[in-house]
Amino acid sequence: MSAESASAIQRNQVDLLDFVDWSGVECLNQSGTHSLPNALKQGYREDEGLVLESDADEQLLIYIPFNQVVKLHSIIIKGPEEEGPKTVKLFSNREHMGFSNVNDFPPSDTAVLSEDNLKGKPVILKYVKFQNVRSLTVFVEDNQSSSDITKVQKIVLCGTTSSVHLMRLSGDAIL
Repeated sequence: MSAESASAIQRNQVDLLDFVDWSGVECLNQSGTHSLPNALKQGYREDEGLVLESDADEQLLIYIPFNQVVKLHSIIIKGPEEEGPKTVKLFSNREHMGFSNVNDFPPSDTAVLSEDNLKGKPVILKYVKFQNVRSLTVFVEDNQSSSDITKVQKIVLCGTTSSVHLMRLSGDAIL
C-alpha cells in the first residue's frame, strides 16, 4: 500500500483490495487499452501514467465483488481535473446492473466529487448503508468537464472486514 493510500485511510479502516474477488470484477464501457486494473490493482494504481478510461461516452459501470462480507466506510477516486469523474453513484449488493437499468434502482449513496476528492481526499459514505457488503457497483455518471472521456487514476475502497469486526468484539489484537 502506498504511503498516500495509507495516510488517507481512517484509523481502524483498511484498504479492502485484498478482499476483492478478482474473478468477478467487471467494468462496462472501459477502453480496451486503459482498463480497470490500471485504477484498482495494487502497483498499477500507484502509477499516475496508467488510468481507467471510458470508451464510447463518459460513463463507466464498475462491479466489484468481495470474497467475504465487508463494511465500507469510504472510497477514494482519483482523477485528472478536467476528465475526472464528477457524479458517482454507489450500489451495495446489486448484481447484473447495466446502463439500461442502472437508473431503475436508488443508489445506496451518491457523491459529487470535488477537486480535493480527485486529488485523493476520501469520500465518507453513509456507513449504515454499507454494513454487509458482498459487492459494490460504482456508476460514474459524468465527469468534471462533460467531455466524452472519463479518466480514473486510482480507486481505493476503505473499510473493515467481518473478521476484523469480530476480533474487536472478542478483544483480540488487531493487525
